[in-house]
Amino acid sequence: MQQLTVTVGRGPVSPAELVAVARDGAGVILSDDAVAAIGRAREVVETLAAAATPAYGISTGFGALATRHIPTDMRAQLQRSLVRSHAAGSGPEVEREVVRGLMLLRLSTLATGHTGVRLETAQLLAGLLSHGITPVVREYGSLGCSGDLAPLSHCALALMGEGEVRDADGVLVPAGDALVAAGLSPVELAAKEGLALINGTDGMLAMLLMAIADLELLLRTADVAAAMSVEAQLGTDRVFAPELQAIRPHPGQAASAANLVRLLADSGVVASHRGPDCNRVQDAYSLRCSPQVHGAARDTVAHAAAVAGRELASAVDNPVVLPDEGRVESNGNFHGAPVAYVLDFLAIVAADVASISERRTDRFLDKARNHGLPPFLADDPGVDSGHMIAQYTQAAIVSELKRLAVPASVDSIPSSAMQEDHVSMGWSAARKLRRSVDGLSRVVAVEVLTAARALDLRAPLEPSPATAAVVRRLRDSGVAGPGPDRHLSPEIETAVSLVQSGAVLAAAESVIGELS
Repeated sequence: MQQLTVTVGRGPVSPAELVAVARDGAGVILSDDAVAAIGRAREVVETLAAAATPAYGISTGFGALATRHIPTDMRAQLQRSLVRSHAAGSGPEVEREVVRGLMLLRLSTLATGHTGVRLETAQLLAGLLSHGITPVVREYGSLGCSGDLAPLSHCALALMGEGEVRDADGVLVPAGDALVAAGLSPVELAAKEGLALINGTDGMLAMLLMAIADLELLLRTADVAAAMSVEAQLGTDRVFAPELQAIRPHPGQAASAANLVRLLADSGVVASHRGPDCNRVQDAYSLRCSPQVHGAARDTVAHAAAVAGRELASAVDNPVVLPDEGRVESNGNFHGAPVAYVLDFLAIVAADVASISERRTDRFLDKARNHGLPPFLADDPGVDSGHMIAQYTQAAIVSELKRLAVPASVDSIPSSAMQEDHVSMGWSAARKLRRSVDGLSRVVAVEVLTAARALDLRAPLEPSPATAAVVRRLRDSGVAGPGPDRHLSPEIETAVSLVQSGAVLAAAESVIGELS
């Protein structure tokens, strides 16, 4: 059973609740307010469905076919046909956490009372989440306008007892069988329900929220990696002083610089070259400007979080029900541009933070720039290659991240017989951002791995307590210190796991407290 149950309909879903449902398998229930709001909106839809005047999405076709009035006895078929035809995705399965995230966000919109679905339909969607039933959603199919139509249609199809799903154990089964096994009954969609279930930005928003959570962790971890690199390359911490940051008052820059000061406090390595004999005027940009780059990334993530917060507070559907006024109105709120733009912004962030991390790593390996360390940090240079090819791996990832930073949201392909003639491509932006975030974590992990080896090679000089804790965490995880060449890939993967899980950050914070 789930450790946590999230109540939907007491206000916008929070990012933490999204992560709990999507990643941790939390269950879901509807609040009393949501139940009441759904009921009020449904009354409006039922009234309009019985009226002689056509209402879009209730008694008409969809998109370019909206001019056709659908008779009452064909409206159930209208909803079934909509979902079946729109469940047209192709390609690999989308990750479970993404599908659960988009299902939760669609349920959150249903709970606002602006979509007009019946209570039993919303409750069945909550039931799928609580029982761990995950519809199979395919990679391709969303243009990010009229919402994430194909991905959401695959979820709606499961509510009808059709299509394929993964059960709580990850086994692929027919949706109808999974519902029966969970004690759930499929629904026969009524007027407006098919459209209400598929017309939202929920997929791209779910991926945005998870990317923000990952980047907030990775940017603090990047500060840890940068501190280790500055320290092991005999760089100065004076450039991170708060009075220097204050004269360029970007909040992210100040936070990153303050982290670096704390991480480097009481470093014997830094202290070893503070004296009057030190003839180095200033460090390379990749060391000296780390707070400026990491800070700009933080500020961009903060902007993306603000956009995500507004989208979480939205009811994205078309047409939308206005219960207090007893009417249904068409609108364009399903357009994914606000979310698509920040998804693309964050891909730029991931690429550039990875780029500066790779440059810091590369400096360790060049004997002309690493201030007395062996070439490539090798045990016996020439016989051993050290971390030479680890940097190649970084470089390959950084090159890929630069390609992924090309925005998806500037593209648009008209669809639906030119009715939908400008689309956001937000789903595509979100899909590539997930790859970007994974790549960034791998680049930072190689920097941590390399910097730890360099700090060991600076012995008997002692690193700071915070960076020493990170080195110990690596060593305790089976990554050995300097020595003859050995199979490097497993060590890189261990470092990646420690970065992605937050263990590297936790090691540093166990000594100096939480970083900004």
